[in-house]
Amino acid sequence: MDARLSARLLQLLFLCLALSSGSALSQAFDHEHEIWDGLLKKHVAVLEGGRASQLRYAGMARDHAALKGYLEKISAVKEAQFDRWTREQQQAFLINAYNAFTVEKVLSRYPDIKSIWDFGKLFGNPFKDRFFTLLEKKSSLDDIEHGLLRKNYREPRVHFALNCASVSCPMLREEAYAGYRLERQLEEQAVRFLSDRSRNRFAPGGPEAGAGAGTLQVSKIFDWYKEDFEPRAQYFARYAKALAEDPAAQNAITEGKAALGFLEYDWTLNDARK
Repeated sequence: MDARLSARLLQLLFLCLALSSGSALSQAFDHEHEIWDGLLKKHVAVLEGGRASQLRYAGMARDHAALKGYLEKISAVKEAQFDRWTREQQQAFLINAYNAFTVEKVLSRYPDIKSIWDFGKLFGNPFKDRFFTLLEKKSSLDDIEHGLLRKNYREPRVHFALNCASVSCPMLREEAYAGYRLERQLEEQAVRFLSDRSRNRFAPGGPEAGAGAGTLQVSKIFDWYKEDFEPRAQYFARYAKALAEDPAAQNAITEGKAALGFLEYDWTLNDARK
């Protein structure tokens, strides 16, 4: 073979390898969500024996550069890249994105904010405002929750993982979600939330009690997203031991004999302000 042709072929080979390597690097994504994981471990205060949490927003504000760096990585992911991930990796990515962008939204006004609704409900609605880019599109928190997670995955436990920066929301988990451990994390979040008596509880007797069994008083989440948990009686039966300690109450829940009531939602900012 001609020496010049051989050298040219080698050059082309090295070029192809370099391009291939560069492409792989450009598409690499940290599915451990290490930056977000570190921020959560540092700034989430776990309460009530692990059933609730608050966030140290002041601490997050001091680490704002790290949060912004993580969100830049989130926004850099292309749709084609996302489509190649496993179903669990996709869900973990979207849950983390929702929670991290919610914190970013709060920090844009912190400390002069008492509720996520301080941004407005009609104008400036924080859940409908497309204030970030995700999968190459201007997006909102509602786009993540309703347009992607609820629409494409049909996983009701996602409601226990998304945190809307409010006291009555399911707790902000003290670690990032990751695809390989997502099932365990979602199930633990479900048990934590349903075991939290400020959000879900069984009230024996009372005027609404069915056949004297009592009333299952649950979060408004189960009212707002009723269709995600249907049949609700069967869903609550699955978690009867988390919803009540008393065997008689557990039995009433399991057999669907308890009346259903919904607790008021506290939209106060979930701030561990000290």
